Amino acid sequence: MILKKIQLVLFYIFCLAVTNTTLAQTDSAATAKQVVEKFQSELITVMKNGKQLGYAGRYKNLTQPVSDSHDLTKIARIIVGKEWEKLSETQQQKLVDAIIRLSIASYAHNFKDFSGESFIFDSEEETTRGGFVVHSHLVIPDDKPVKFDYMLKEKGNSWRIINIIANGVSDLALKRSEYTTILQREGFDSLVAKINERIDAYSKL
Repeated sequence: MILKKIQLVLFYIFCLAVTNTTLAQTDSAATAKQVVEKFQSELITVMKNGKQLGYAGRYKNLTQPVSDSHDLTKIARIIVGKEWEKLSETQQQKLVDAIIRLSIASYAHNFKDFSGESFIFDSEEETTRGGFVVHSHLVIPDDKPVKFDYMLKEKGNSWRIINIIANGVSDLALKRSEYTTILQREGFDSLVAKINERIDAYSKL
């Protein structure tokens, strides 16, 4: 009788452990929609305090949200295309660091204040290559809404943004066209210098 009770207790503990593990895995595996909506929520929070924070404060507060939601290493690789393989490991890391700072700086500059804006989810769809596109739009009082299409690819146990298309204009395509040309014509150091110049300009505008 005692043996059976011990077996039942052990079985219960085992089932509880399996259930908790499954729940933990489910909680950690954010969907593409959840990744986008969490980032948008954090962006709105920063906008609401944008004037008080100033550029430096917005940059600081957006550093983690941008890093958590974007695959900035993949973005850097896509931006320079085949030129990536020609770069040394040191150059690759230097470029990734520059793209990370540029991305955060861009958000800190472009989303600087709040006047009642809100993001609205429209739909999501799976791509033929296993990615997801999350469609949403930014409602701007007394102005036309801005349509945002977020392209995400799986990374680890979550999803990460690799491109944002705003009103039909691809940020990744624009950067790839510009940066690849600079890299091929003027070299790596010139490309990083120009990225740093843009970051500096964002901080002063």
